Amino acid sequence: MLDIKYLAQNTKEANKRLATRNGDYNIDGAVVLDNKRKELLQEVEALKARRNQASAKIAQLMRSKEAKDKAEADKLKDEVKREGDKLKDLDGKLSEIETKLKDFLLSIPNIPHESVPIGKDETVNKEIRKKGKLPKFDFEPKAHWEIGEKAGVLDFATGAKVAGARFTVYKGWGAKLERALINLMLDTHGKAGYTEVLPPFMINRDSMTGTGQLPKFEEDAFLVANNGYFLAPTAEVPVTNIHRDEIIKADTLPISYTAYTPCFRAEAGSAGRDTRGLIRQHQFNKVELVKFATPESSSALLEQLTGDAEKILQLLELPYRVVLLCTGDMGFASQKTYDIEVWMPSYGKYVEISSCSNFGDFQARRANIRYRNAEGKNNFVHTLNGSGLALGRTVAAIIENYQQKDGSVAVPKVLKSYFGDKFV
Repeated sequence: MLDIKYLAQNTKEANKRLATRNGDYNIDGAVVLDNKRKELLQEVEALKARRNQASAKIAQLMRSKEAKDKAEADKLKDEVKREGDKLKDLDGKLSEIETKLKDFLLSIPNIPHESVPIGKDETVNKEIRKKGKLPKFDFEPKAHWEIGEKAGVLDFATGAKVAGARFTVYKGWGAKLERALINLMLDTHGKAGYTEVLPPFMINRDSMTGTGQLPKFEEDAFLVANNGYFLAPTAEVPVTNIHRDEIIKADTLPISYTAYTPCFRAEAGSAGRDTRGLIRQHQFNKVELVKFATPESSSALLEQLTGDAEKILQLLELPYRVVLLCTGDMGFASQKTYDIEVWMPSYGKYVEISSCSNFGDFQARRANIRYRNAEGKNNFVHTLNGSGLALGRTVAAIIENYQQKDGSVAVPKVLKSYFGDKFV
């Protein structure tokens, strides 16, 4: 959520920067509502002050034995009653305005950081760096779903039978590979200073609103109809909300968490090649990185967090690149995002495997996460997160980049302690 004080004082600039995002966003309506809220609040406060003065005067007059004083007191009582009725009406109008203002602000995305390139789509994204050598094959590389099905480790047909389209049953070394990668990621991030947590896999509406999934993206979420819980779309949601409605001690910042969760997404509107295989599933596993930071440190910590996610790809010796997203390609809540894209031979291109974002105080305002600074003032923290990494896509990348001519898949060196020299 954006700061209404900032929007009121910088309306033209805010509208200019929001116009660089995809979508029609204009905060003039929010400023109008906020001005109306202020007017009503002043009227309410003035009315309360008059009522309090009248009540004090009534008490003074009632102590008198003079008939005229008692008559004046009765007159004031009638006035207090009328003002009470008016106050009740104003309170109702104020509450209505405040609800409209909050709903308006919840629908507005974050303002892009000054360092983010301006553009409408991924063609304007800026490549920051590339790592690793692309594999060379003396045969036509196959897609991971072909290799996985032939090896009997990825069973898409059974997944569809058990649940529906875009669900998969992992078998044999496919299932073990996913489990091994979860351990590798959590252990690696733990050594880098992240505290491992295992959060709930279902969350409430407040948590989904706090990180920006609601109200805008409710159609992409899975709602458990009989109790109102949402299945976690990413560990970002439950982990960020660990500190919802809290004031964090400044000397504990930055706080770094890593968590494994299954993730559930409806993927409404997605189509094409990405719906095949493991790239865009309704259920997938992910290890997430989450940081809570001071405003002064968050930019540097985004670089660190991105490097921590990259570390897994380096250990797996998978070629990848880091891309800075432009204003039109960033997520709703993000202030600045790096996408990490892994090389997929069957696609002949890099495919996103992680998004690492700095949200500024956008999520913290929605979730009311603050810290007390050295002067004793409570400020909103900055939140950051990134995939460290998406498991299904990591499995797909390993299968495709390590595929052999005979249809087998070589084992990355870092995983040989789990598998030995070959997957069995």
